[in-house]
Amino acid sequence: MNIVRVATYNIHKGVQGLGPRRRLEIHNLGHAVEQFDADIVCLQEVRKLHRREEQHFTRWPDLPQAEFLAPEGYEAVYRTNAFTRHGEHGNAVLSRWPVVTHQHEDISDHRFEQRGLLHVEVMVHGCSVHVVVVHLGLIRSSRTRQVAQMQRFIEREVPAAAPLLVAGDFNDWGALVQRALSASHLRAFEGQQHPTFPARLPLVQLDYVYARGLTPLAVHVPHGHIWWRMSDHLPLIAEFGLPQVPSSTL
Repeated sequence: MNIVRVATYNIHKGVQGLGPRRRLEIHNLGHAVEQFDADIVCLQEVRKLHRREEQHFTRWPDLPQAEFLAPEGYEAVYRTNAFTRHGEHGNAVLSRWPVVTHQHEDISDHRFEQRGLLHVEVMVHGCSVHVVVVHLGLIRSSRTRQVAQMQRFIEREVPAAAPLLVAGDFNDWGALVQRALSASHLRAFEGQQHPTFPARLPLVQLDYVYARGLTPLAVHVPHGHIWWRMSDHLPLIAEFGLPQVPSSTL
């Protein structure tokens, strides 16, 4: 069985702390992404640019964060969710395998939160795998509408028989998202919870990888001082078995 290893991580825009005590963590995050050894890395709160932080930090990377974080040989796909006074940020996929197509959809529910989903099709071991990366809103009613919009997007853009991964920061510590996505045959790892937030003392799981048409194998969340220093979320890493590809298509 071929295996696909997927990581999802809200990187908090590569900066931790507040005011003059904030510190740049993007370089440490680059080492962390390499340690995942994941086929597909799904990132949220990724900055393409931020003029104020570029001036504040002498080691601010010259590249946009998605490209900077991509290990050697990976392809980086980034799309903007939010435009701010000094820059922009959004979702990204880093892929060890060839990217076939990608697109973005705005799922903002109100003017105070700019949200989006990133859809990437990746060819893994000869198998076409669709990946949707999301960062849902803070308000429960907004999440309800955003999940419904995401379901419509999947019905429209992803073939029903295609393996599908939906990963990201769902900002939901109840069963709202899980119940909704189960109706679309998307399931996360059942049973024991894997808390990812807040990173220093994780109490709730906000970050998930849901799958359809793949076999769930293993999931874990790294812990320790090195991890909670880099972001307010912990990463979640999951492994899935890929469906067998007919030899005639290889």
